[in-house]
Amino acid sequence: MDEYDWNIVVADNGSTDGTLEAAADLADRFAEVRYISLTERGRGRALRRAWTESSADVMVYMDVDLSTDLVHLPEVVSAVADEGYHVAIGSRLLPDSRVVGRTLKREITSRGYSLLFRSMFFTPFRDAQCGFKAVSRRVAHDLAPLVLDNGWFFDSELLILAQKCGFRIREIPVRWTDDPDTRVRIIRTAWEDVKGLLRLKFGGVGKVRHQLRTAGKL
Repeated sequence: MDEYDWNIVVADNGSTDGTLEAAADLADRFAEVRYISLTERGRGRALRRAWTESSADVMVYMDVDLSTDLVHLPEVVSAVADEGYHVAIGSRLLPDSRVVGRTLKREITSRGYSLLFRSMFFTPFRDAQCGFKAVSRRVAHDLAPLVLDNGWFFDSELLILAQKCGFRIREIPVRWTDDPDTRVRIIRTAWEDVKGLLRLKFGGVGKVRHQLRTAGKL
């Protein structure tokens, strides 16, 4: 990673575990670190804010619990910076992926969701929700602002729209360790995901394609 200039942005949106205080301390000590604080929760809301405010050529995000092994960081960066992909995503569902400590319930839910969105949209990627992705500045600035979801479905919506708008996506197998203290509510999240998929299926994708064409970005 020495060949890249880089900085770290901690996007805190309503945490209660000391993340904001730790981020502020790091920002005081290191010039490459800054943080943003949002009062409203939602992964999509935090990512959209961080990405649209950044001028970086490649933007990477990872969950703060670092469930994905950071050994994969150079690979997702290189896929976008050097190999011409617009999006690179970590995947827990490829044959070479290694998943540690995941419950059977979460595994079945994840694979079931993967089958659902692939059947609906014929997407080649399998894991839309792994919290480890890299995007180009074009995707971050042109496509991410058109994603309507502010929560966990943001990732799925972004990837489905990217694929349907002709952006190149690379899926990379990763080593992922389950966080037993996760705050994801499976039933509620699954229902929101289904509603989001239906929204995209019945008009959402076409609307975004029209917006990008009208703006001369597609």
